[in-house]
Amino acid sequence: MLNIFARASVSRVTDPIGEWLVRLGLTPNAMTLIGTAGAVGFALWAFPTGHLLAGTFTVWGFVMLDLLDGAMARAKGGGTKFGAVLDSTCDRIADGALMAAIAWYAFEIAERRTLAAAALICLVLGQVISYIKARAEASGLSANVGLVERAERLIIALVGTGLQGMGVPYAVDIALWLLVAGSVITVVQRLVAVRQSATQQSGNQATTPEADE
Repeated sequence: MLNIFARASVSRVTDPIGEWLVRLGLTPNAMTLIGTAGAVGFALWAFPTGHLLAGTFTVWGFVMLDLLDGAMARAKGGGTKFGAVLDSTCDRIADGALMAAIAWYAFEIAERRTLAAAALICLVLGQVISYIKARAEASGLSANVGLVERAERLIIALVGTGLQGMGVPYAVDIALWLLVAGSVITVVQRLVAVRQSATQQSGNQATTPEADE
């Protein structure tokens, strides 16, 4: 959802930075790998050891590098098909590591199984949300809808961990269960959109001259 409203504004900030990084000799794929490695590394170090506030800011900082690889690709005249696959793959790895780290925190530090369950549900649903869109697009269908896409999932989860790190009780619990509800809604939204797209395509094919003959 945020992607629709914020992409143009964010691009105005990131595009000049992307052009500067390209002039330094960095590539979009290198930036993707750096951002993913940092997000995964700090998530798996900070959250399971109870450093929620530090983990929130470091993970968020490295996740923001994901905006720069797109800006760098635009500065180079457009991205490659491999770069798109690499970026999507690294997004899934970073998202999975974040939720796994929060689940680890829930088991080891908070000792709350319900919180761990919420984190694991979010992990699975986040992967499913992304898979539905990827599989739909591979089939020539549309699933470009959703209450909580990747940006929203990261914001909700990291706001929860950040507030918890500042001493707000049960902030992570509230954030993750809200994310569970939003993710379920998003899965349903995307499946409905795929069904509608498939039905529309079937209707269009049925009305072609070849079909009438």
